[in-house]
Amino acid sequence: RCIGLLRRFRPNAVIGVGGYASGPAMLAAQLLGIPTLAFEPNAVPGMANRLVGKRVAAAAVNFAPAAQYFRNARVTGIPVRGEFFHLPSRSAAETAQHPHLLIFGGSQGARVLNTTLPQIIAPLLDAVPGLTVLHQAGARQAEATQAAYEATGADSARWQVAAFLDDMPARFAAADLILARSGASTVAELAAAGKPALLIPFPQAADDHQRKNAEVMAEADAAVMLLQAEVTPDRLLGALTRLLTSSEHLSAMSAQARTLAHPSAAETIAEMVRSIAR
Repeated sequence: RCIGLLRRFRPNAVIGVGGYASGPAMLAAQLLGIPTLAFEPNAVPGMANRLVGKRVAAAAVNFAPAAQYFRNARVTGIPVRGEFFHLPSRSAAETAQHPHLLIFGGSQGARVLNTTLPQIIAPLLDAVPGLTVLHQAGARQAEATQAAYEATGADSARWQVAAFLDDMPARFAAADLILARSGASTVAELAAAGKPALLIPFPQAADDHQRKNAEVMAEADAAVMLLQAEVTPDRLLGALTRLLTSSEHLSAMSAQARTLAHPSAAETIAEMVRSIAR
């Protein structure tokens, strides 16, 4: 079917982004002699990109460890909205006096965050003077998460639960620390914004790619990784408290995160496609 589609469309190049549907399309293009470019956002590629990786004309990868799986690979990063690269900076005084924690687990939320954070919100607010928390819980879990926070009796002026957050660049700008999963887009946005993070990879992600993404960030001292199997209220409270009470550490992590950013990713990938196009 893909061969038929490509014969009718007659593309100059085919880009595969690693989803399951890209495997047959990329193989069809290679059988027809159409130049192919693989895009790999994760530290380790999934099956589709591994299948075609050594046959592509070129590959654009987000993390250097992924380059070994491809021919003519280049570390380009992931295209990220320009706003993330130009966020206003919070002063050291603001961070020290009024630290702000942003929590999000993707558009659907993350159950481990939604169940654990309410258990520790009261002692966390006690341990970190001036702290405020914004927790994006996902539409399905927002009501239960809100109720769990309320049941703790923690000062409701210092925490907020939302089902969904728009204008993520503004949310990032307001945050001194971000607690999140470690999907490819999330870590790219963290790097672009220069935001320190505590990352809890989603353990069921294909090929365990979220853990590998988080490992790259942690090895660069841009983030701290905590595996979901290791998450307990005490461990999460301790990790958050240590980070939020050290503005110097947060500043150093921020600088390291920026070293992983790729502001010209879209242009670089476009130029790569142009260079291989038939």
